[in-house]
Amino acid sequence: MARWILFLVGIGLLESATAPVLATEKQPPNILFIFSDDLAFQAISAYGEKRQLLQTPNMDRLAREGIRFDRCLVTNSICGPSRATILTGKYSHMNGFYNNNNSKFDSTQPTFAKTLQQSGYSTAVVGKWHLVSDPVGFDHWQILPGQGVYYNPPMVRNGEKIKESGYTTDIITDRSIEWLQNRDKTKPFLLMAQHKAPHREWSPAIRHLGWDMDRVYPEPETLFDDFNGRSRAVADHDMGLEKTFTELDAKLTTPTGMTPEQLTQWNAFYAPRNEAFRKAAPTGKDLVRWRYNRYMHDYLGCVKAVDESVGRLLEYLDQEGLAENTIVVCSSDQGFYLGEHGWFDKRWIFEESLRTPMLIRWPGNTKPGTVNKDLVSLLDVAETFLDVAGLPVPKEMQGRSLVPLLRGERPSSWRDSFYYHYYEFPAPHRVRPHYGVVTDRFKLVHYYNSDIDEWELLDREKDPLEVKNFYKDPAYAQTVKQLHAELERLRKEVKEPETTPPEAYGKAPENATKKAAVPK
Repeated sequence: MARWILFLVGIGLLESATAPVLATEKQPPNILFIFSDDLAFQAISAYGEKRQLLQTPNMDRLAREGIRFDRCLVTNSICGPSRATILTGKYSHMNGFYNNNNSKFDSTQPTFAKTLQQSGYSTAVVGKWHLVSDPVGFDHWQILPGQGVYYNPPMVRNGEKIKESGYTTDIITDRSIEWLQNRDKTKPFLLMAQHKAPHREWSPAIRHLGWDMDRVYPEPETLFDDFNGRSRAVADHDMGLEKTFTELDAKLTTPTGMTPEQLTQWNAFYAPRNEAFRKAAPTGKDLVRWRYNRYMHDYLGCVKAVDESVGRLLEYLDQEGLAENTIVVCSSDQGFYLGEHGWFDKRWIFEESLRTPMLIRWPGNTKPGTVNKDLVSLLDVAETFLDVAGLPVPKEMQGRSLVPLLRGERPSSWRDSFYYHYYEFPAPHRVRPHYGVVTDRFKLVHYYNSDIDEWELLDREKDPLEVKNFYKDPAYAQTVKQLHAELERLRKEVKEPETTPPEAYGKAPENATKKAAVPK
């Protein structure tokens, strides 16, 4: 009877007032979703990045006590669209949020948060939202306006503008724990603790300035990638350490919003190092190397605070006896470049931005220390959370529940290919719109807009660095044919329209007449 009432609530035939059913059976699992912005898997030590950039003991704990997904892919590698996909379980062309320039989230559509709330969960989101419209489906919300700032951030709490003091990552953690302490403890909870860090301009906590003792970081093999033999779309970008790195990125100028005390400590660290840089006046590759090392200090310093946040949240669950009945998911809106191909940022279908970290701990269900290499996605989060709660999944959702994989069971029908589509162009970073099919080994990519119409085939087995285009290689003719067919099949499966609406690209009227269609 209880499960049936939950079903009726989930599909909207009963109001949430009927939710006392939760007391008649074992309480469904709590859900803690820890989400970062631009967190690269290369920065998490559990992923075994050979550069060994940073130790992240608390995120590593989740991998040790749960499961590490090695091929968690995104549908559209950019902040807002990924967040919309997580909430709705739908691709950008289905949920209507394509880009960060002019998209606005339609909060009338079904989301897993709304369904959980209607079904008796206490729900909250704290931190970065970045979907323009206000959160819906949450009993409590405290969010950063827009991108937010790192120090002493303005925030919006349930519609009221407020001002916080301190470092944003710490504040998000504090407010998340406060909500857990004060929530309705007769109900299961959904908490989405969503960090700004380590988003550009990568400003560390004051306590982490100098954390790496001026380490010289090992360089990625492709730091000076020349894009020889690649599509013009790949070479003609504006997101590299060589030409796109600003003085604010490099901390040669000071972020706004700091208190006098914070500013004094900031200047004590950066000022002498900046003076030494100006005196040396490096150029060419030496300048790129300096920027890379400054970038790593700052970016990884931000990740240190995120890892500390994960530790504090896990410790709270332990102290309150909540860990055993809480599924914890730690992830990011997409991957990020840490100097690979000479880049920072994301957007591309290439591995560093397509692939996002995903660590999940679910006691009693997931075998500790599991490593999974199946093609999974942020698209699957909504379906997974509803499945975990024992609720039906709306038919319009396009992902798949990860619950079987979490329990060590791989369905025979699990996906072997995945569809990707990036839209935002030309600003910022001039990354051409492109879509493609991804398999365990290959990526077939179509770059398109008003001035380009080119294809690439990437072979991760023969070229794991993704610096070669095999599309016109006769030895791959059959592979290309098969992948074209699979790409067309996937576009139909996900209901991708033959023509992409011009507003999908943001402020780019030259795209209005270009069709994003697969050639027959």
